[in-house]
Amino acid sequence: MEGGSLLDRLQRAEPTEKQLKQMSFLEEKRTRIDVDCLRDSTVKMRDWYDERDQFINGNDEIKENFWVRVFANAPSEIDQYIMTPDAAALGSTLKNLKVERFELDAQGKGEPRSIRLTFEFRTGEENPYFENDKLVKELYWRQRSVKGADGKTKSWEGLVSEPVRIQWKEGMDLTKGLLDAACDLAEAEKGGKERKKLPELEKLKNKIVELETTADQEEDDEEDEFPLGPENASFFAFFGYRGNDVSAEESEAATKKADERYAKLSKGESIEDEEEEDEEFEDIEVFPDGEQLAITIADELWPHALELFNREELDVDEFGGDLDDEDEDDEDDEETARPKKKTKV
Repeated sequence: MEGGSLLDRLQRAEPTEKQLKQMSFLEEKRTRIDVDCLRDSTVKMRDWYDERDQFINGNDEIKENFWVRVFANAPSEIDQYIMTPDAAALGSTLKNLKVERFELDAQGKGEPRSIRLTFEFRTGEENPYFENDKLVKELYWRQRSVKGADGKTKSWEGLVSEPVRIQWKEGMDLTKGLLDAACDLAEAEKGGKERKKLPELEKLKNKIVELETTADQEEDDEEDEFPLGPENASFFAFFGYRGNDVSAEESEAATKKADERYAKLSKGESIEDEEEEDEEFEDIEVFPDGEQLAITIADELWPHALELFNREELDVDEFGGDLDDEDEDDEDDEETARPKKKTKV
């Protein structure tokens, strides 16, 4: 074949260092354009979201179970984190959801990637799971840039958050103590206390090991069950997500440095200090996929809620079901389960 095999052609297509730098610059440029588009669309869509809320709240028969139906039809990127007990809890208690790009002002200035998720719930006897009438999870988009001992600068960007405690009713903690342990550690760290010396850190690590061990045992006992460790725990463990420890001041400095660097590259100037991505996370994360889950709720579920509400393939068996019926539900799940649906906590 003229030009050689496809494999040979692929192997020969190695870009030069100069080309790699240009590709990196183009990717950064695309990201910045995406952020500008998100900033613009967020401002333009605010009136529409208000209009949608007015419609939902103005129709009692729709308002009653609107967000329950939306979560029942959530895309697999969200659904995979909702265990059967989570679905029962959400189905019987969830009243409302609100997503806000809260660091973006009315004029469109600020960071549009920061997200506030507000879940509203029924209370009293209508909520047998917890006392909270509202759970608010604020996730701040932060950047970090640190020069290591080798002289190379390592950078990281993503969502960071504080754990949100849930006031569980007796015997109803769907996270099996994992969320409480994460909240206890975060509270103990306030005041500048060193994390490694805190007994709460050891308690959290022990809790993670305990749940991982239990998950391994359940997986051995029931081959068809998905393992249930901290990395795929209850949906409510999401409220314990933290991300990297990056302060607002540290992020502001890193952002300024990144802007200055990008301005030089835009002018064709060479940059001596090349940055490497730093993806290291602390070993205390109780919901490692928290950032992606928050983004998916904000980008997919929130704007497409009307479409999800009207989908015909509604999973009514999972949402609002009774925990005593798990065995029967499990049999049905073997044939009709959505991807990665877990059925035990």
